[in-house]
Amino acid sequence: MTESTFTSVWSDLAPLEFSQGYIRAEKYTTRYLHTGDVSKPTLIAMHGITGHAEAYVRNFEALSEHFSVWAIDFIGHGYSSKPDQPLEIKDYIEQLLEFMAAIGVDKAYFTGESLGGWVGAQFAIDYPEKVERILLNTMGGTMANPVVMERLYTLSMEAAKDPSWDRVKARLEWLMADPAMVTDDLIKTRQAIFSQPDWLKACISNMALQDPTIRRRNMLTDEALGQIKAPALVLWTTKDPSGPVDEGRRIASLIPNGELAIMENCGHWPQYEDPATFNKIILDFLLDR
Repeated sequence: MTESTFTSVWSDLAPLEFSQGYIRAEKYTTRYLHTGDVSKPTLIAMHGITGHAEAYVRNFEALSEHFSVWAIDFIGHGYSSKPDQPLEIKDYIEQLLEFMAAIGVDKAYFTGESLGGWVGAQFAIDYPEKVERILLNTMGGTMANPVVMERLYTLSMEAAKDPSWDRVKARLEWLMADPAMVTDDLIKTRQAIFSQPDWLKACISNMALQDPTIRRRNMLTDEALGQIKAPALVLWTTKDPSGPVDEGRRIASLIPNGELAIMENCGHWPQYEDPATFNKIILDFLLDR
């Protein structure tokens, strides 16, 4: 690992005025990181499976110049509520609706990575009046590759059963094109989450979408993608472990107001691996410039 690749969650956040907190709504408690003036348009950032709000800390500074940015922990993830049930897309959407109501926001911009993109796309279909623009980053929900699903399930469950340094590191390395991006700081951040007493049960719940039957009834069909009315940017990477660039191109072609952006030499976390490029792409799109 070199000085140029080492990053720290704290060093990313320290220059900013930000807050961490918990929104306790009727059904769920949502943990969030927030930065930016609340008078600015709202941008909600959603992470991937077994992820957490820190996935976006390298984007906060650039995004907060233009938006009130809320990065959330999904239920069954991070430090949010851990429902004792298999979690499906409708459950994450229910949380998102509760969260938006609690912060007093009727309509927002969205960026979602992997699971976050899957939730975001379905949210845009179900509640078009609540979505300004949406970025779908290496999104899930359109493929059911058994090899990818088994690998993701195995790495996640191994780290849940034994949140040792090496197992948590292996889970994080799946996300990155460059393993050097998995720093000690990031490992420790996620290890603390995976070491929670209720994490194994939570991981079983959030892995429900890797079950073929459950996944099938939650998947985004071509017809469903065609119902997204908001302007949508599908962002894919040349080294994404979940699927090829052609899948991103196909998704973008099915969304009426969809377009495609491709990032080179990144894996499943392009917003973290190459924040400068990601930040320019997302701001150009969200600000329509």
